Amino acid sequence: MTFQVGEKVVYPNHGVATIENISARAFAGHYERFYLLRLTYNSLTVMVPFSHVEELGLRKVTRNGEISRVISFLSEGVCPKHTDWKDRFKENSEKMKHGSLLAVAEVLKSLLILQSRKPLSFREKKMLDRARHMLSPNFPPRAG
Repeated sequence: MTFQVGEKVVYPNHGVATIENISARAFAGHYERFYLLRLTYNSLTVMVPFSHVEELGLRKVTRNGEISRVISFLSEGVCPKHTDWKDRFKENSEKMKHGSLLAVAEVLKSLLILQSRKPLSFREKKMLDRARHMLSPNFPPRAG
């Protein structure tokens, strides 16, 4: 998958980014092309080698059809219930790494439901904030 300078992309687990530049560098005699991304959330820049784009899950911003499925899931979908903290965190981490909007919505919904029942751990609070941001990047993270 190729992207153009100025295009918005999703960098899984970090949210929306803009392709700022495409460059090339040589490392140990190996020539590699890179995308320079600027993350919307915190303005950090990240260099992603072309050879790792698929492995990292870099993708175009979601289309309206998937957004409709996400909204439907958030309003009606069922979330799996894990009582073991470690299993829940591991599964949610995998969903966040996958980066699909529906997977992130599953994490958001399950953590919001859990939060309504009991306090979240520090790591789950951070994951909830990341999921919230990935679904609606224009909103700042919640305090507390």
